[in-house]
Order: sequence, then structure tokens, then C-alpha cells
Amino acid sequence: MTKTLAEARSYAQTVRQALGDGGIPGVQPFVCPPATALAEVARVFRGSPVLVGAQNAHWADGGAWTGELSVPQVADAGADLVEIGHSERREHFAETDEVVRRKVDAALRHGLIALLCCGEPASTFAAGRSVPHVLAQVESALGGVNDVEDLSRVVIAYEPVWAIGEHGRPAEPAEVAEVHAALADRWPGVRAVLHGGSVNRVNAPRLLELPGVDGVFVGRAAWRAEGFLELLDLARRETAERR
Repeated sequence: MTKTLAEARSYAQTVRQALGDGGIPGVQPFVCPPATALAEVARVFRGSPVLVGAQNAHWADGGAWTGELSVPQVADAGADLVEIGHSERREHFAETDEVVRRKVDAALRHGLIALLCCGEPASTFAAGRSVPHVLAQVESALGGVNDVEDLSRVVIAYEPVWAIGEHGRPAEPAEVAEVHAALADRWPGVRAVLHGGSVNRVNAPRLLELPGVDGVFVGRAAWRAEGFLELLDLARRETAERR
């Protein structure tokens, strides 16, 4: 819940000017602006390599859901993807695994990319139960997705709940390596698996080196356009080294 319309427009214009139309080979940038700025940010990035996502959408195509936005509506506003199941929505808005599954189905049904968030709380991590917890979340959301094309439009964002937000503790690569390896092994057909949770320009290179990590999902460190561009440059260098 950051940025006015003018601030979001300025952010998008700065990034668009820096990246141009060609983008960065091997790197897929995306941004998820607030709903009030979705259409304008999509307009600025039209024709560029930057994908634009909605931070949330309802599972129904329409109806008496006052205050909600449907997948067709966010697609009409220019969204390429929909963020689904973020831990803040699970915690504060009581989104269950069943709700997340319905939203994933809606996004895929309308041809959008489903950005599926998953992650374990601190107590589960401390108990050594991170892998089964996260796999169960993803299985609940994707267990019914059997079509190869549909699966290729799913991006999994693993964000340990204890690493998210202002008071989160950035994860050490060794603490999350097992979860990423398990996700990569169980869901090889997805578009990408990202790591999120207090990602910044210092820890991003080490996280990107982990097997099974295709990219990063960044919050506060990318709130400024300059910070986002710095992280994209880190991703460019990591991609070049892999080649």
C-alpha cells in the first residue's frame, strides 16, 4: 500500500526510460503497483519487457462482491499477472488454502500468470517443518492444475513469513536451500520459482546462486525506482555468469 498515482507513474517512467524497449537479456522484470495505479503503470510499460501485476484479485468473474476486483477487471486494466496468497492476506484477511486455489484457477482460466506466494511461519521453521508446510500450501493451490500450458503460467514465490516486512529477518541461503530444492523437484514445469522476504542488493546475489532459485521477489528494496534498477543489474550479472 505505497505510492499515489503520480508517484507510481514517475516510478514506471524512470524504469521504462532506463530499460528501453529491449530490456535485459535473460531477465524478466515485473512490478505490482496498487490497484489505483494499475492501468496507468500498464500504459507506461506497454510495449516494454516489464510485466505488470495486480496485488490481488477475486476468484469470481463478477457479482455481488463489493470492494473486490475480478481477474477480468485487472486484465482489462493491463495486468499480465496476479499476485495470490501473500502471507499478509493469509494472516490479515483470513485467506485459506481453498481461497488461494480458487484465485489461482481464476487467473489461469483468464490467461494471466498466477504469482503464487507460499511460506512458513517462524514456529514451523523452528520446528524443522518448513518443507512439508510449503509443499502442502503449493499442492493445495496447484494440485488440480494438470495442463502443461497452465502450469507454465505459474510463478511460485517462496517467502518465509519470518523474513517478510519491516521486522523480518533476512534468510540465510542455507536456511532456505532445502525448500527451494523441494519446490524445484516437485514442480519442474512452473515458469519460475522466486525467493522473497527482505531481499536486498546485499543478499540477492547469494540467493540467486541457490539451486532452484530463478529470481527474487522484492518489496522494500525496490520501492524506489533506483533500487529496483540496481537489483535488475545484479540479476543481469548473475544471468551472464550462468551463461
